[in-house]
Amino acid sequence: MTRWSRAIALAAMVAALPSGTWAQSETYPNKPVRIIVDSAAGSATDVSARLMADRLTQVWGQQAIVINQPGAGGSIAVRAASQAAPDGYTLYVGAASTFTALKGAPGVAPNLPIELPRDFSPIGFMTEQPMFIAASPASGIKSLPDLIALAKQKPGELSYATTGRGRITHLTMELLQDRAGIKMQMIPYTGGPTAAMADLATGRVAVVLEGYSGLAGGLTSGVIKGIAVASHQRLDDFKDLPTVAETLPGFFAGGWNVLLAPVGTPDAVIQKASIDLRKALDEAEVKTKLGALGAYLHPMTPAEVVAFAEEQQRTWRPVAGRIAKQAAEQSK
Repeated sequence: MTRWSRAIALAAMVAALPSGTWAQSETYPNKPVRIIVDSAAGSATDVSARLMADRLTQVWGQQAIVINQPGAGGSIAVRAASQAAPDGYTLYVGAASTFTALKGAPGVAPNLPIELPRDFSPIGFMTEQPMFIAASPASGIKSLPDLIALAKQKPGELSYATTGRGRITHLTMELLQDRAGIKMQMIPYTGGPTAAMADLATGRVAVVLEGYSGLAGGLTSGVIKGIAVASHQRLDDFKDLPTVAETLPGFFAGGWNVLLAPVGTPDAVIQKASIDLRKALDEAEVKTKLGALGAYLHPMTPAEVVAFAEEQQRTWRPVAGRIAKQAAEQSK
């Protein structure tokens, strides 16, 4: 394509945009941008979102502000983000669990799951966080085989902490129990994994499952002991930590986050935000910090985000369906 033909194509693109949209994208953002997160401060999603926001602030020259709105399995944040003005100044970090919950199921948030592009316009992929499993030292559990053996000896007696019913932590433990042939008791903590540490320290709760950033404090202080990570292979930063797949072949589970905008946000703004997101995260320093948190980058275009979310829904919805069925039976 010649320089002249490229200029003609660009002019055609601009002409096709609604009046003022091109100019809006060129100046976007010209004021602070709110980024709604559905989890509590200190969770894996929150830590990754704040690192992203810091980098976007530098790229944009405008402050990107993280707003924590936890509760109701993510439904509170979904509602607030979806009702925001579609102008690019309120964005939303969608977590894996908000795509896999079952709408209207007893015990599960009523405004979920998210469907793309019906409910939000995708901007790009942020990070994926393989799930870490850690045990209370008071439990005597030193490995995943230990956990499975003890759970088989005491069916339904061992408890595990999660960050909420229907979230990816809950789904992962349900999948693990199914694959291992065990039954444990779920204890949800709405204040994030840090809220469970006192119970884990005393052995009141035996196990916790979460992204590394949410468990880092407990792991480094010795309050909990890492026993496995649900990644495809051992992580470079945690070479001594076995994968779940070493005990249960083929097992993989992780949280992931995507940046979204309300439906109706101008395409030109979406595209610019997508480019800026990749620019913000594509730095060695950012990758190093994320790796230390157990979070890993996986750049995607808006279209690729849609395809990825659909694939994950096919994987996890059967698990979410079983949870919903169990909750319905318990409510009778």
